[in-house]
Amino acid sequence: MKSLWMQSKAEILRIVRNPYFVFWSLAMPILFYFIFTRVLNGDMPNLEEWQAHYLMSMAAFSVMGTSVMTFGLRLVQERTQGWSTVLRTTPLPGAVYAASKMFAQMLLNLLCIVVIFTSGWLINGVRLSASQWLMAGLWIVIASLPFLALGGLIGCMKKVDTANGISNVLYMGLAISGGLWMPFEIMPEAMQRVGKWLPSYNYGDGAWSIAAGGSPSAVSMLILLGYLIAFMVISGYVRKKQEAV
Repeated sequence: MKSLWMQSKAEILRIVRNPYFVFWSLAMPILFYFIFTRVLNGDMPNLEEWQAHYLMSMAAFSVMGTSVMTFGLRLVQERTQGWSTVLRTTPLPGAVYAASKMFAQMLLNLLCIVVIFTSGWLINGVRLSASQWLMAGLWIVIASLPFLALGGLIGCMKKVDTANGISNVLYMGLAISGGLWMPFEIMPEAMQRVGKWLPSYNYGDGAWSIAAGGSPSAVSMLILLGYLIAFMVISGYVRKKQEAV
């Protein structure tokens, strides 16, 4: 346990000191939240509901970014720099190294949620019950597992530049088409039909439902579970092929 905690602590410090992480995971979602709830809210009839709804969107957007981009790119960088090979010569077990990465990422996801939820309270005075705050936070952390698996799949890539480009496209594409940047209902009907099957929409939909006083649907849970399994299977297959070469 001591080695797990020390390695996790090192992972957290490395990520937090990265300005890329601070910009994409904290500064950018908070800036978007301020713009779309204070500057461009227009004559929104249910302003308080929109402010809570969009707060959940930005929290999901933040965590999705750390999972897909920060996690995935870090894996590629460490492999290309030979860090993963060096660690095999140390007494640190491989299982502890992998577990520390996942544990550190989950803690950072929780940090992002706390910071963004606090920003929503400070900027717009968003008021939810204690159970809603807790359930929304737990949902955003736990339901981020498919995106961590997607980050792991991106981590299989051989070049940092390639991984960076693909992760950016996936991250922004999923965020926009999944309704995290704008109300899903204003999108074209064809886009809505496709979007409802994306992990980003079902991820956000669970948080939106909790903020509205409901709970995540079974359909959203099943779709996210399906993506988690698919990404893990593909990632495992790719890694075995790479090891066999």
